[in-house]
Amino acid sequence: MGFSGAVSQMSQDRCRFSVIVPVRGESVQINALIEHICGTAQSYKCQIIVVDGDPAGATIGSIRDSNVIALTSEPGRGRQMNAGAAIASGDVLIFLHADTRLPPRAFTKIDHLLENDDCVGGAFALGIDSKRVGIRYVELAAAFRCRFLRVPYGDQAIFMRKDYFEHVGGYREIQLMEDIDLMRRVKRAGGKISIIDDRVSTSARKWEKDGIFFGSLRNHILAGLFYLGVSPEKLARFYYGR
Repeated sequence: MGFSGAVSQMSQDRCRFSVIVPVRGESVQINALIEHICGTAQSYKCQIIVVDGDPAGATIGSIRDSNVIALTSEPGRGRQMNAGAAIASGDVLIFLHADTRLPPRAFTKIDHLLENDDCVGGAFALGIDSKRVGIRYVELAAAFRCRFLRVPYGDQAIFMRKDYFEHVGGYREIQLMEDIDLMRRVKRAGGKISIIDDRVSTSARKWEKDGIFFGSLRNHILAGLFYLGVSPEKLARFYYGR
């Protein structure tokens, strides 16, 4: 997986949850995110692992909490999340984007959901931190996709039993669509994915940057092309503009 860098604190004690946060250029908000995770976890024993895709470790260098496990990795969300999962000691892995906040009692809801042995993981409903009317369309489209296809995206705080995550081979270290690819392999292996109705709150910055209509249409087209077999590398060239 090719990860390196100093680990600020690594406990091998088992815990219920490991929250894995892939970052790059998130120095401004990383400490607020860590405080949010700790506050939401409440009484649960929770391990926080921040994986920086910047070789210089600019984001993890800004972390104030010495209990956080911090490391660097080659860039790429799939690669970074695999690096975090490899050292995680939690029974359940939660993959949390840096610009996403969990709903209240998120850990309790996950814990109760996974009391059902048939369920291997899931995610939350998508909520976007914006009052713009067009954003509601994005949320409704995500709700439709999750209800009928059971394919949540990474900004919905995907969680999974660690042993099952390892069983299906973790994330493929591809440039794009690593979340859809993982969900597709879970479904092919017969794993049950559940969506919790409570909403995460994710930043609207990417929709505001790209435009709500264009960004949504582009994402639907890219997902469709991926299902049709177009390589992630080709899709990434279109998505990133190079």
